[in-house]
Amino acid sequence: MPYITPVPREEATGLLKEQYEAAESATGYIPNYLKVFSHRPEVYQAWQTLLASIRTNMTLRRYELVTLAAARRLQGTYCMLAHGNVLLKKGEVDEAQLTEIATNYQQAGLTEEEVAIMAFAEKVIAASGSITQADVDSLRSFGLTDAEVLDITLAATARSFFSKTIDALNAEPDGVYAGLQTDVRLALTVGRTFDTLGAAGE
Repeated sequence: MPYITPVPREEATGLLKEQYEAAESATGYIPNYLKVFSHRPEVYQAWQTLLASIRTNMTLRRYELVTLAAARRLQGTYCMLAHGNVLLKKGEVDEAQLTEIATNYQQAGLTEEEVAIMAFAEKVIAASGSITQADVDSLRSFGLTDAEVLDITLAATARSFFSKTIDALNAEPDGVYAGLQTDVRLALTVGRTFDTLGAAGE
């Protein structure tokens, strides 16, 4: 259970009610991360706008790999499960490769460019002040533009805000992730561990 009590579905009004209804329409349940933001729906709305502005400039695969690298370093289990699941559902990876990416992306059959992008994102989270011109030039060597380097940086730093918020308040991963293959689910569990995953919609 989260450390703060979410606004119940039946008590939601205005913007929060719209967000709850939109989530239910899209997924069939209200995600636990949304419930954590329920006392400040305008913040969640701003987050959605920010994220959309970042994602629109990236391919789905690049965005998800950057997010996994950042979430892994942040020890964000919920984000690892959610974004690993996106890669699976979109057919970008299979279970075996996702497990490898979660445990050792350098040896997961990714391209050299993808490994470099994930390493950069990981370094942004681990020690952003240690990023050097050489780190940026390494990405440029693959033909990435300055705008693309910024996109990768933004995706990583935005993940820090979201992952730390939901982890700090103990938002448990949604029940849908209990359906992931056991080895995959365990590999994606990089921070908080949850003995059980609540049923979808709870």
